[in-house]
Amino acid sequence: MPAPSQLSPRARRLAAGLIHKTWEWVGRVGTIGPDDALGRRFGAMGWGSAIAFPPGVVFGERWIRIGADTLIGPHVGLSVGLDAGDDMAGADGAVVMIGDRCTIGRGSAVVARCRVEIGDDVSTGPNVYITDHNHTYADPAIPIGRQWPAEDPVRIGSGSWLGAGVIVLPGADIGCHVTVGAGSVVRGIVPDHSVVAGSPARVVRRFVDGQGWVPALRPQVVRPPVGWVAT
Repeated sequence: MPAPSQLSPRARRLAAGLIHKTWEWVGRVGTIGPDDALGRRFGAMGWGSAIAFPPGVVFGERWIRIGADTLIGPHVGLSVGLDAGDDMAGADGAVVMIGDRCTIGRGSAVVARCRVEIGDDVSTGPNVYITDHNHTYADPAIPIGRQWPAEDPVRIGSGSWLGAGVIVLPGADIGCHVTVGAGSVVRGIVPDHSVVAGSPARVVRRFVDGQGWVPALRPQVVRPPVGWVAT
């Protein structure tokens, strides 16, 4: 088989066109919808929703509910449990809930054992990581990767936007209509109608009735939830 550089311009254009059309066809056919066999594995998948091809690592589908008209981008991981063999026998209903009309950007991941609730009309940029559990290091004699993780529910309010590369840590409670700046690391409570940025994320702007969007004179540290313990 000749190398691409050895093909004539016309032959290369024809081959490129065929490859692109084939890949486009594979993407359309490989998209997972609510009526597909893979779509029916989920606890729920609303009408008009889709998981783009190629998907990321997906397991624990029975504990994942996706609303209507929601788009999950390519290479997005959706997982419940520590691995595919974790049967989550103690789970009561859905562990991951994604609302209606959401858009989860390519390369993102939602990894849960406790509960992750994403409201309606939430959008994320690419490579966003959302988890409700984290490694612990309480016992210095045991490797961190072998210690049982700490868990704390996560909520992301309706109408919010998470920029590229955001990390949402266990216990995060993000309000409605919140903008999270790209690359931010979020834990604790984020008030409605605010803009947060940084690592850890801090409130840099809030909407005030009668004044509009008001910048904070001094960035406000996002408050950790009651009873939160560093892990």
